Amino acid sequence: MGGLLAPDADRGQAGGPHHDARDPERPPRRGQVGAIGERGPVASPRRGPLLLYGQRHVTHIVAETWLHRHSGLFTALGTLLAAALIVLVLDRFLVRRAGRLARAVTGYDGLSQDAATRLRFARRTVEAVIVVIAIAIALSQFDSLDKVGRTLLASSAITAAVVGFAARQTLANAVAGILLAVVQPIRIGDLITFEGETGTVEDVGLTYTWLRTGADARILIPNERLAGGILRNDSIRSPTVSTEVSVWLAPDADEAVALEALRALGVRARLAESTHEGLRLVVVGDPAAPGDRIAREGDLRAAALGALRASGVR
Repeated sequence: MGGLLAPDADRGQAGGPHHDARDPERPPRRGQVGAIGERGPVASPRRGPLLLYGQRHVTHIVAETWLHRHSGLFTALGTLLAAALIVLVLDRFLVRRAGRLARAVTGYDGLSQDAATRLRFARRTVEAVIVVIAIAIALSQFDSLDKVGRTLLASSAITAAVVGFAARQTLANAVAGILLAVVQPIRIGDLITFEGETGTVEDVGLTYTWLRTGADARILIPNERLAGGILRNDSIRSPTVSTEVSVWLAPDADEAVALEALRALGVRARLAESTHEGLRLVVVGDPAAPGDRIAREGDLRAAALGALRASGVR
């Protein structure tokens, strides 16, 4: 037995696989029990750079996930901002370019009334188209709205009927606005009278036309109504316009005396209408500039009434 154990002991002394002795200069291996019966220190690998790389990789993945989740919102906002920038640049470019072309062709600063009306309407139309396209692109970036769009398209016939009926007036005004811009029965700066309202055309929009009255009030007329109605334009074809007023007399008044009294003022007068309610005389004064017509007509009416009272005609 002693002879058999001796080789094992010798191998243990030689540092064999069962050697329990500790080398004071060699650190114990992981999990190895030290000489005092405690587990020795565990050697940890150098993981500093690897751990930092992992943290950066995780942060990058989180950022990519957040950007991907909100990509539709960023695309929609970018589309709207780009559309606003395009509208702003286009607006300034058209105004400056049109002014330069007007000076090069006519030699005068500013645009004519015809060109100003067409340019303003074209600018509004282009801006509206850009805004509508931008809004459509922005809404298409959201899945929920995209599903709504597909649902509406599935019932396209009903949708077209409802939208067409609801937007009939708006579309009619837009088409009438295009007609007004092309045919130009009115222009910006013209003095017109429509349905008893007199004012200067301030703007011709897509759906409404703006009038500025002599009292500095604003009247908005739908383009469809303006295009289909009868209007008076004092600023077109001629630089001057006649001043004309009507004066009513009693049914039994002497029209001959009245006409003589009016002609004594140096104006033209005629009997325009005779009804059971009375006699209507038309008094025509000297031509005047379109902007002075209203004031000149007021003065002419006052002078005519004064002459009739002086002659004893009521």
